[in-house]
Amino acid sequence: MTAELVRGQNHPLPHSRLEIRVTAGAPVMACATLGDDRGTVLGIEWVAHPGSPTLPGIEVSRQAAASLRFHVDLEAVPDRAHLVHVLLALPEGVGGPARFGTTAAPFAAVTATDGTEIASFTITGLEAESAVVALELYRRQGAWKVRAVGQGYAGGLAELFGDQGLPGAREFAAGIQEAVARHMASAIQAPLTGTPDGVRVRSDRSATATQPGQTAAGAAGAAGASPGGSSATGATPHQRPGTPGQPTGPADGQGQQPAAAAHGTSGGRVNYTHPRRQTTAPPTPPPASPPAQPGQTPRPVAGDATGWSMEERLYNQVWGMFEDLARATAAYRSAVDFAESRMDQELDRVLSDPRSRIGGTGDAAREVARAKRDQLTDQAREALDRDLGQLAAESGVVEPALPPAYARWDNPVWHAYRVPMDNPMALRLGDLHLPERTDLRIPMLVRLPLERGLWIDSGRSGSEAALMLDEGQLRRLAMDNAVGHAARLLAAYPPGEFTVHVIDAAGSAAMSLAPLVGAGVLSQPPASGAAGVSSVLAKLTQRVDLVQMAIRGGAADSLPPDLDTGEQLLIVNDFPHGFDDRAVTQLRYLADEGPAVGVHLMMVADREDASAYGPVLDPLWRSLLRITPVADDHLADPWVGHAWTFEPLTMPPGSQILRRVLEQVAEARRAWRR
Repeated sequence: MTAELVRGQNHPLPHSRLEIRVTAGAPVMACATLGDDRGTVLGIEWVAHPGSPTLPGIEVSRQAAASLRFHVDLEAVPDRAHLVHVLLALPEGVGGPARFGTTAAPFAAVTATDGTEIASFTITGLEAESAVVALELYRRQGAWKVRAVGQGYAGGLAELFGDQGLPGAREFAAGIQEAVARHMASAIQAPLTGTPDGVRVRSDRSATATQPGQTAAGAAGAAGASPGGSSATGATPHQRPGTPGQPTGPADGQGQQPAAAAHGTSGGRVNYTHPRRQTTAPPTPPPASPPAQPGQTPRPVAGDATGWSMEERLYNQVWGMFEDLARATAAYRSAVDFAESRMDQELDRVLSDPRSRIGGTGDAAREVARAKRDQLTDQAREALDRDLGQLAAESGVVEPALPPAYARWDNPVWHAYRVPMDNPMALRLGDLHLPERTDLRIPMLVRLPLERGLWIDSGRSGSEAALMLDEGQLRRLAMDNAVGHAARLLAAYPPGEFTVHVIDAAGSAAMSLAPLVGAGVLSQPPASGAAGVSSVLAKLTQRVDLVQMAIRGGAADSLPPDLDTGEQLLIVNDFPHGFDDRAVTQLRYLADEGPAVGVHLMMVADREDASAYGPVLDPLWRSLLRITPVADDHLADPWVGHAWTFEPLTMPPGSQILRRVLEQVAEARRAWRR
């Protein structure tokens, strides 16, 4: 099964000899660099480019083209090289596009030599950049993995090489561009996108899925989530303990560049990304405990992963736990299937001989076959229990160490909550588990800022938990869940960096919204009625338009002084009540265009209620990450095919922590405005 990666997500490479196939909407040139254990390129002899297309184990194309291939033999890569970066750049001075934002999103696929696709990545979100690190192949515990990076550079190859530590980067990049320009007459033109063999592209919004985070835990469902964030097509965190997100950095599987940098502006007040996100490989943390003695299991340590901060290391560790649980369970299920298949084959052979059907011969053969099946199954279960025990021990030390944005509501860290001064890296949406051990929960984290909206399904989806509740109870639970997520976002951001708007057209969510309204943390009272719906949507739509124009024009500093450039969250309850055709169009526009400029959507709705609109809203539902207010196993992991059960976060009975946290947030916001 092909893994469709999102930024920061990684995937094991089962073969050492590979091809990397790239298609783009315009001719691009291919380069590859080898990096040491810190990601540094030590010299030009570590760079493969059209003028010198080969390195040990690496070969790139000699000319710019809209369709390229990299040939890779990982066994031949020098031992000193720990990373292989796959680079794409637009040729300069040849009359072609000057930035990736004017072309179709490049697409990269890693394949075996027989053409079998292993992993793919659509490099979305590029605007002013003219060079990009598309993929990263890296060694991890003796094996190779591929990570989707998507790190763009508005300064082109010169800036990219400089970021990788290459001496004389600017002069070297200019020489490559000059060599490519001389051969552009033979460059292959971009194929038409409408033909079967055309460029394989997807829209910017289709790249995500989850992260369990960026999520089964994020990989959740082809539209999924990630545990650590983003989709199982969701995010499937496949980094143990690498950095799941931006190039690291990345700490975001979904990591984007700052809006200002991504669009070539000078910065200004527009920057919707994690301020501490790095562009170089993070350091490996020193061991926090003595090494285990021979024959002993290493003692788990919180933050035992790479990263630039404890927050990032914990995030990466959660992704690693998800990956380990997915892999261990897949191995167990495969072993059980093999045992059953082997028993069936042996029984078929016995029963194919008529002489064995009479007397005790057949019965004895059946007993032997079943005994072998049971022995193999018991061995597999023993190995699984050992692995699950280690993960449970790790979870036991990781869970108490999580920061508020990653922690459950019953974590004591909330009692020591203080309003933060830095933007958060990720947000916990719930927990994920598999039926082999339901008490082993992996946090489902999604990277921030959100690259797709959230849909909290208030319908009776068919899960056992949902069928036991009536429609009114589900709607109330769904809205309570939305308020909890909004409160966590408000608590995770510094004052003035996050604003929440609410549309409650029928006024049916007053009880659920009481904590937000009572604390005074909403930008304005919940909008009701058709006029309220129209007013909020018009305001946010205008904000998206203004910020988009400012960014594209490189004039982020010229935005109106009264414009709130902090991130915005719109909660829509009971959609489509109160929405006319114009309002529906505006909502779809916000879902598509809003995330790139800091406007995010959280819908609380039953899809069946919108059935009167027909298929026109199908793209809207697909663009959102669906979660449920009750336990549901709808998150599908595309990596190994698991169906993960999602458990929403719930407030402990009688707890006042939500009120106390929101009061602190409100006080900090008042002080910030003074």
